[in-house]
Amino acid sequence: MKRMIALVLSGIMFLTACTVATPQPTATLTTQPTPTASPTLVPTPTYGWNSQGWNMIWSDEFDGVTLNPKNWLIETGTVGRQNAEWEYYTDRPDNVRVENGNLVITALREKYEDYAYTSGRLDTQNLLEVQYGRIEARMKLPFVQGIWSAFSMLGNDFGKTKGWPLCGEMDILEYGSKNKTPDTVYQTIHGPGYSGTKGISSHFALTADSLKNDFHVYAIEWAPNEIRWFVDDQEVFKVTPDQIPAGTEWVYDHPFFIILNLAVGGGFTGYPDDTTVFPQQLLVDYVRVYQKP
Repeated sequence: MKRMIALVLSGIMFLTACTVATPQPTATLTTQPTPTASPTLVPTPTYGWNSQGWNMIWSDEFDGVTLNPKNWLIETGTVGRQNAEWEYYTDRPDNVRVENGNLVITALREKYEDYAYTSGRLDTQNLLEVQYGRIEARMKLPFVQGIWSAFSMLGNDFGKTKGWPLCGEMDILEYGSKNKTPDTVYQTIHGPGYSGTKGISSHFALTADSLKNDFHVYAIEWAPNEIRWFVDDQEVFKVTPDQIPAGTEWVYDHPFFIILNLAVGGGFTGYPDDTTVFPQQLLVDYVRVYQKP
């Protein structure tokens, strides 16, 4: 299923820590060939989370040959402009495909619709909108200057009755070249009065080689009045209503939908430079959602 997203509502931005608009690069473009099929990648063994007491209510294991349109919408266009990103999101297999049991999101340097880069972004809006539970993904992350991986959730009232950040945002994972920290993954919430650079955030360090070469599981366990983050089932962060600024609103008491994307540039990660090699790929082994009876 295809969907053209062209949101230009004032003040709206997705997954961002910066609201300053950044122009498109003007450097001479290097023609980017269509990527060949990547080699077979065997995910590392599952870490063994104890799911006792939880029921899986939804999952995508990416075991087919194409993306399941009942699970995902592929966003297209310039939605990343709200984050001062440099890519154009497409629904082409060059940028979004299922291969060898993984979702493969690929960022390319190529001229496309007057943009210098392309990449992929998916969401479950109107398909899966969940309130509370454990939401997890098993992922392998690229690291190079100017590339930004994200696994997040956005309130389902976004674009309907509320804009951002009134709808709420939970960043289960953000990873990029922020502060030149190739070993660090970030966890954040954004809401009214605590968004962008004022989002409530934490971070967790793994080795850079492990993040880009191994699969890890990134998850939240979300309950009324509490959100907890996990990396390979190690709790790394927790937020409750008493931690948000006085006079602001806790907006995590309604359904949210899932977003997966790989951005080129943006306020969170900075921009590609001469060291940035393309293509870059974000690999997702699975996405699963659990709830307690």
